[in-house]
Amino acid sequence: MNIGFIGIGRMALGMVRNLLTAGHTVQVYNRTRARAEELASDGAEVVEAIATACDNELVISMLADDRAIEDVVFGKVDFINALPADGVHVSMATISEKMGRRLRDSHSAAGRAYVSAPVFGRPDAAAAAKLFIVAAGTPRAIERCRGAFDAMGQKTFVLGEDAVAANVVKITGNFMLASVIETLGEAFALSRKYGIDSEDLLELLTSTLFTAPVYKGYGALIAKQQYEPAGFKLNLGLKDISLALEAASAKSVPMPIATAVRDQFLVGIERGYQDLDWAALGKVCADDAGL
Repeated sequence: MNIGFIGIGRMALGMVRNLLTAGHTVQVYNRTRARAEELASDGAEVVEAIATACDNELVISMLADDRAIEDVVFGKVDFINALPADGVHVSMATISEKMGRRLRDSHSAAGRAYVSAPVFGRPDAAAAAKLFIVAAGTPRAIERCRGAFDAMGQKTFVLGEDAVAANVVKITGNFMLASVIETLGEAFALSRKYGIDSEDLLELLTSTLFTAPVYKGYGALIAKQQYEPAGFKLNLGLKDISLALEAASAKSVPMPIATAVRDQFLVGIERGYQDLDWAALGKVCADDAGL
């Protein structure tokens, strides 16, 4: 399959390499060309223009946030009409449900196929093709994406034809992840104040009550106070918890835990932790406990 890939961050590096390994032809575009050049030795073709990357049967965008989507898809380049009539655009970023609706409706109005397919997984999972992909769009469009999804992830969950559903599920999942990280941070702060070794507590908890990977992975980062290098930065965590609150407000859904966690992100950023891994919510908890 001929694929255009737009937006080359840490996640995208592994994703593109896995597409290439699976035998796909990939053109890559990034606003900062140097990042895209990292993939040239893997066999990707680095292109100078967004429109060039759009001229493929499948176009994947992996952009940081709504502002980046605004600049790329709704900016100076006529992105949507640059897609082939039979092409498919797949947005794999974590964006607001409002932007999700705009993407869905704009592609539909132009007669272009669109799939929303955000992912769960950190850069190491992307490199190992172990992402979980959450997809929504028409069955025909999703089927066109199957080969690419299989190359990048371990499982694809299909949520139906409304592309916005995938955005809401991704936002919901990240809210829950942030809540787990916050509770881990509070728990480790409490145990440390009583002289209990954090790694001993982690072993006990993740061998008994909380055996899920999220507790093991983020628990280990907090227990070891290992917040660099960041797999997912704290400031991006603030973005995602804010997206959850925005979506909740649109449907009059109270989310008191999300509000409390959002405030912890704000505290962390005020303390200069914005570029640390979002597991640094644990550092905020430790600070507040005087540790």
